[in-house]
Amino acid sequence: MEPDRHRLSAAAHSAVRWESGLALLVVAIVIFGAVSSPQFLTSSNFFNTGVTSGEIAIMALPMTLIIISGEIDLSVASILGMSSALLGYLWARHWPMLAIFVMVAVLGIVAGLINGLLVTRVGLPSLAVTIGTLALYRGVALILLGPNTVSNFPASYTNIGVIAVPRTDIPWNVAIFIVLAVIFGVVLHSTATGRSIYAMGASPEAALFAGIRVKRVKTMLYVVSGLVCALAGVLYTFRLATAVENNGLGLELSVVAVVLLGGVSIFGGKGSLAGVVLAVIAFAALQNALLLTNFNQEATGIVIGALLLISVFAPNVASFRRAVLPRWVRGRFGARSSSIGAVHD
Repeated sequence: MEPDRHRLSAAAHSAVRWESGLALLVVAIVIFGAVSSPQFLTSSNFFNTGVTSGEIAIMALPMTLIIISGEIDLSVASILGMSSALLGYLWARHWPMLAIFVMVAVLGIVAGLINGLLVTRVGLPSLAVTIGTLALYRGVALILLGPNTVSNFPASYTNIGVIAVPRTDIPWNVAIFIVLAVIFGVVLHSTATGRSIYAMGASPEAALFAGIRVKRVKTMLYVVSGLVCALAGVLYTFRLATAVENNGLGLELSVVAVVLLGGVSIFGGKGSLAGVVLAVIAFAALQNALLLTNFNQEATGIVIGALLLISVFAPNVASFRRAVLPRWVRGRFGARSSSIGAVHD
């Protein structure tokens, strides 16, 4: 019991240190943006930054819980695209919008359930499963819309993506992200379900022996992810006022980069919602600052790739040092001791 308490305390201290570093990174990015462009600190620029980053932020929330549980979901952007395609497909066939919302939600739940069942019941690795469903769901979007574009949505819906919540300067998708972040944060950090998620990521076998229904909880996480990504697909469609089969293409890398930058361990069992929220701010601000400095937008993949590598390597430097350096030292000095012994012989 005592070792577990010490381990949790060490993990908490590590999370606080990482979040403090992220806060400093946000400050540094803001200073960089302000120096680089006089437009950076304007209210209109903040609004536009929120608008363009809202769906990534929303999808990062369920991804956080899934990675902490020791799994991953690379199909999030494909579920977004498939939901967007279904919305356009049904609207083009004159379905009422309320019925379309219900069908899109059902589609997201089914997509998440397929992921969850393949991982938990069939026992396939989540990386392989969600790479497969990434292609599968993107193919469904192509079948639904083909080369067609649907853009005749009512202004009352498309305004959601370009106007603020009444009496505020906050975009609708950011407001939804804030509400969901509070809900996910409470679930992760203040409930038995959240403690179960951490336990599964730290040691699935120990979680099973502790009586945690690992398969059920992980399946539930994938279902929630599918539903939230379907919601993101609706918001994305209304923001662009367009439904096409390739909506959201490639966003899964940005989502994973944000979550790992937030201090969530790719190996599971570690991370916090506060860190992910700070990472969302840092990621959005950095992309916006680079845009205002006329940075080559085709090279933004370099930034995302660098963030992914740093986010995976930096939290594990201590573990790497403990694991590799002793072997290296033993190899060097063990060989030297042997040679010295041979000389004396």
